[in-house]
Amino acid sequence: MSAGEDDRRREGPALVREIEGHLLLAAAQEEGRAAAARAASRLGWLTDTQRDDLERHFETEYLALARASWRRTAERAEELRTTYETRYRTLRQRLVAWGVLGCALLAATGLLMLAAA
Repeated sequence: MSAGEDDRRREGPALVREIEGHLLLAAAQEEGRAAAARAASRLGWLTDTQRDDLERHFETEYLALARASWRRTAERAEELRTTYETRYRTLRQRLVAWGVLGCALLAATGLLMLAAA
């Protein structure tokens, strides 16, 4: 495999993540706009300027809350990944140790049987 192919192979998942991020942000913006419009529609006494201002502020706050939520989720996912990787490594080390011990016991048993024969 050439270096260019390797670079393209690594760029693929990064590009997909970037596109997913843009789509997630666009969806959150649309949700914020819809929620802002619903909230503003309940306040019939607002002028058009006040309604636009309220919707703009509401959308901004909605996006800020969504970003904070995404950040907390990503941080928690990283914590869990680290925890499970540590546990997996520990279990793998124990399994290898037990395997080596089992092989040593089998070898010792075989040697004792050969010596007794």
